[in-house]
Amino acid sequence: MDPVEPLLVDLPAELFTPRLMLAPPLPGDGLAVNRAIAESFPELHEWMDWAATMPSVIESERFVRDAAARFLRRDDLPLFMWTRDTHEFVGSTGMHRIEWRVPRFEIGYWCRTSRVGRGYVSEAVAEIVRFAFSTLRAARLEIRTDVQNERSYRVAERLGFTLDGVFKRDIRTARGTLRDTRVYSMIDPAALRSP
Repeated sequence: MDPVEPLLVDLPAELFTPRLMLAPPLPGDGLAVNRAIAESFPELHEWMDWAATMPSVIESERFVRDAAARFLRRDDLPLFMWTRDTHEFVGSTGMHRIEWRVPRFEIGYWCRTSRVGRGYVSEAVAEIVRFAFSTLRAARLEIRTDVQNERSYRVAERLGFTLDGVFKRDIRTARGTLRDTRVYSMIDPAALRSP
C-alpha cells in the first residue's frame, strides 16, 4: 500500500447520521462549544484531562480556530456533533493521535450533559468507523477511556470494539491524579455493530 499524503486527503465537508451532522470546527463555533462545556463542566472535569478549568468564550473560540487549522493540515480530525433538525451543538468527536503511515486513528468523544443517554455518541462513532475504514482505509481504530468511565467504554463495547488491555497510570486527569486507561481497538470493519 502506498503511503498516504495527509494534506492530499480529500474529506467531505460534513458526515451525516439519521439525527446528526458531523462537521469540522469553524470560526464562530466557540460560543456554542463554550455553552456546552459550561453546562457539562462537572462531568468533563471528571473524565477529560483538558477540562482542568472552565474556559472563557474567547479561549473556546481560540480552541475552535486552532482545531480548524489542525483539521486543514490533517494533523487531527476533530468533528463537532450538531443535531440535524435544530442545529444544536451536541458535543465533540473525531479522530485524533493519527498515524497516517498505518493508518491508525483514535476516536474520542464527549457529549453535553443535557443530551447524554440518547445514543448520539454511539451514532456518531459508528459513522466515523464506517468513514475511517471505507474512505481513509484505516488499518486500526482505537478508543481509549478511563477505566472508571463506564458510560464511555460501553460505547466501544456496544459498537464491537475489542478490549486490548489496560494501560496502568498512563495519563494525568484534570485533577492531576494518575489514571488507568482501557484501550479498545477495531481492525475489521465487519466487527462494527449498529448503535
